[in-house]
Amino acid sequence: MLNTKTDLLGLPPDDVETALAEHFAARGQPSYRVEQVKKWVFEECVPAIAGMTNLPVAEREALDAKFSLLEPTADTVSRSSDGTVKHLWRLADGELIESVLIPTTNRLTLCISSQAGCAMGCTFCATGWAGFQRQLTSGEIVSQYRVSRRWALDNGYGRISNIVYMGMGEPLANRKALHPSLTILNQGYGVGARRITVSTVGVVPGILELADREEQFRLAISLHAPESELRSQLIPLEKRHSIEELMAALIRFDRAGGRRITFEYTMIRGINDALHLAPALADLAATVNAFVNLIPYNPIPYQDWTASRGERIEAFRSVLEARGVSVAVRVPRGRDIDAACGQLRATRMKPRDAADTDEVTHEAAGKGPQASAYTGEDPTETDLTKPRERPE
Repeated sequence: MLNTKTDLLGLPPDDVETALAEHFAARGQPSYRVEQVKKWVFEECVPAIAGMTNLPVAEREALDAKFSLLEPTADTVSRSSDGTVKHLWRLADGELIESVLIPTTNRLTLCISSQAGCAMGCTFCATGWAGFQRQLTSGEIVSQYRVSRRWALDNGYGRISNIVYMGMGEPLANRKALHPSLTILNQGYGVGARRITVSTVGVVPGILELADREEQFRLAISLHAPESELRSQLIPLEKRHSIEELMAALIRFDRAGGRRITFEYTMIRGINDALHLAPALADLAATVNAFVNLIPYNPIPYQDWTASRGERIEAFRSVLEARGVSVAVRVPRGRDIDAACGQLRATRMKPRDAADTDEVTHEAAGKGPQASAYTGEDPTETDLTKPRERPE
């Protein structure tokens, strides 16, 4: 049976206010009911309308008959020995998506998904093992924040400070849901735009749309090669949007002002770590004042690749630093809990001999090859450059 209720989690704050005002006015209720409900939704992150205890029972029942707060249920919770936590969430239709909480000394970053599966086909990432299933709605994106926020507070992790769209899926291939979700998280839940990062493999139209927004959201580019021919072997989208087109979009994004760009560069031995590539990477980064994350590759089952040697990674770092580029080598997090994008979902979708459990500790978690370069590290932790001001 189709759900005919309006999901409040998928509406921007202004639309929530309009819908609630119409609802309560039709019922002859005072206007302050709107603010009561908005507080429960955006400040308290109440999981159900029945929990809005300062509303009369009759009003809760009437509200519940028309609106919903659609949240996923936890299928699996995996905790790493380093503190990283990965949730596998089951959506209302049974689809599985992932989010990751990444604690560090001074922040708690949440990595969220924008699609169930992925259609980009990047050769170093296994998110798309099970194929692309569907787009997430704006409410399904936002709900990952709500459920993760409550979990973090209940389990002593504190408040989420940063959000990265770096989980399953390509955010800029789901712009219909991405843009409302950004507005909801920023304006509704009060997450600062500079604390929200959208990661993309280079969907140029989406980058241009972000550049046109007033909010100063951050952008992370999965670059992984500074030359078009090599990059097309790693990222099929390169054939549609070349590095030249990508850089033109990034220049426009950079000129909007105050918006930090990060280049993600997975270091794969013998594939993209030749020393002559380091100066080319530095040139691209310098063009848009980008911060560069060098990421040791995590092996995946269907690729006979290995991570670059430590000395080669350090050589890349030295070249970048010598050319004035801000750079860091990212330390992987959550390796003992399959924290790589898509890995836990792929494992969970396979038949299991043992009975299902709600929570998996690092001792019980899978120990197999990791699925992606993205292993639960905090992509904002080492990015210490100061935001630039928007030009007059």
